[in-house]
Amino acid sequence: MNTDTTTLIDLPLFPLQSVLFPSGLLPLQIFEVRYLDMIGKCHKAGTPFGVVCLTEGREVRQRERGSAGAAPVPSKPKGEGFANEAFHAVGTLAQITQFERPQPGLMVVRCTGTQRFHVDSSQQLPHGLWVAQAHTMAADPELTVPEDLAHVRHALQQLMIGIEQQLQGADLPIQKPYLWSDCGWLANRWCELLPLSAEVKQRFMSLDSPLLRLELVSDALDQMGFKLPG
Repeated sequence: MNTDTTTLIDLPLFPLQSVLFPSGLLPLQIFEVRYLDMIGKCHKAGTPFGVVCLTEGREVRQRERGSAGAAPVPSKPKGEGFANEAFHAVGTLAQITQFERPQPGLMVVRCTGTQRFHVDSSQQLPHGLWVAQAHTMAADPELTVPEDLAHVRHALQQLMIGIEQQLQGADLPIQKPYLWSDCGWLANRWCELLPLSAEVKQRFMSLDSPLLRLELVSDALDQMGFKLPG
């Protein structure tokens, strides 16, 4: 496990009403000026930006969030449109892996979550972009899925077989390599697929113990009545 932390100076932030997990996928359509400039610079420099989950402010999600190929939902412009945004202190760095500019004023990108970070301080620039002074958090330790949680692993394997057959070569919601035996990876992938609230996903993502995260996922599956194999 990498226990080193790195200080992040003026990290550009992208607040969303969703949670990005390490090794998770993030498709975005960008058309707002404050993010067009930021994403363009990050792509050119090969540097990540920070994704944080909103605690206040729905406008970002309505204007920016969406999978590639889906039309963004517009919202009415406001003079003080970005004044009421607030977000959680723990987020995940996003590295751009695919970048397209299908037309002027529109970027379509796919990103991968890398390392978690903690915001120490932040400020909103005049054009609306948030930047933060932050530090990276330790990666999950490599921890083998215990036998009493092996059914959670098997259930996801079976679910992915069904998804692969249904999508037939289309983009999958989980990226390879599949780390089926790793507690943190397994818990994170379940968190992305389950219909949990953003608040719950944020709480799970922020946990330092991947085993506890996986145990909570198992509890959530049980509460939802998800039929896990014996």
